[in-house]
Amino acid sequence: MKSKATLDSADVKAIAAAAELEALKNNWTVTIAIVDDGGHLLHLQRLDGAAPVSSHIAPAKANTAALGRRESKVYEDVINGGRISFLSAPTIAGMLEGGVPIMKDGQCLGAVGVSGVKSNEDAQIARAGIAAIGL
Repeated sequence: MKSKATLDSADVKAIAAAAELEALKNNWTVTIAIVDDGGHLLHLQRLDGAAPVSSHIAPAKANTAALGRRESKVYEDVINGGRISFLSAPTIAGMLEGGVPIMKDGQCLGAVGVSGVKSNEDAQIARAGIAAIGL
């Protein structure tokens, strides 16, 4: 039987705080979602002024990154590259940049999804959150 690290509540709080700090430092109004390795929501925070739809997009990006074990941008690039049939992939709704998996020793522990600013800025916020736990 294999053992695997998992996110605990302290990890989730640290990721959320660091992601929020990155957003606030840049005056970005976003929603931040953190999910476990199965894409199940552990944390959702919509900062003041963030668009209501971002509370749907951020968890979808996180879910996609966790289930795919790769950044959600990969899927966006595939579709933009002409493989539009990928839009019919089941269970994957957040195929936009801004979902970043949380990886440790080759295993996915979960993901962070951010929505509300430019997609590369969403990803920047997600990475800042993940960096808070040394990954």
